[in-house]
Amino acid sequence: MDGAEADLLAKAQGGNLFAFEEMVKRYQRRVYSTAFRILRRHDLADDVAQETFLRAYRSLDRFDRGRPFGPWICRIAANLAVNHVRSPRAREQPLPDELAEAQAVRPGPGPLEAVLESEGRRVLEEALGALSAEQRAVFVLRVFEELSYQEIADTLSLSLGTVMSRLSRGRERLRQALLPYLGPASRQAGGGGA
Repeated sequence: MDGAEADLLAKAQGGNLFAFEEMVKRYQRRVYSTAFRILRRHDLADDVAQETFLRAYRSLDRFDRGRPFGPWICRIAANLAVNHVRSPRAREQPLPDELAEAQAVRPGPGPLEAVLESEGRRVLEEALGALSAEQRAVFVLRVFEELSYQEIADTLSLSLGTVMSRLSRGRERLRQALLPYLGPASRQAGGGGA
């Protein structure tokens, strides 16, 4: 944590709403991304992100400034997203065809490169969507949030073995789904070949 962030956190813990608002600005994209990758719906990710910051604010007095703020706030978001997925009311719906992320424009790619990139993103999103919510949550926390196995276990209230099992099964399902797009070398590597 840099000095400016430590100063903002100290002020926020002292009740300064402007300091907390600055922390929200710094982390809103990361929190939203964590929620979206688990929930796969923009409206639900927005709700979870908002609730995450509300809960963080209410718990700010208990936050240990000796620890990094980013993983703490993302754990709150992940827990809320997973709790939503586990709730009886939760209904996962497929994403609309026009993903907001696919609309990002990079300068310079030719038409073929743009089509291939868009197709790759679509295939990956489909493969992630095919994972169970539990596998997806573990995968997101490990790959995108870079949490350790133990941190994931603590965050999701799972045993270490369950985390490892879900991650392994999720990776295998992703590999199988992406195999047609990865070429012969990936088939040999996945099948125990050289």
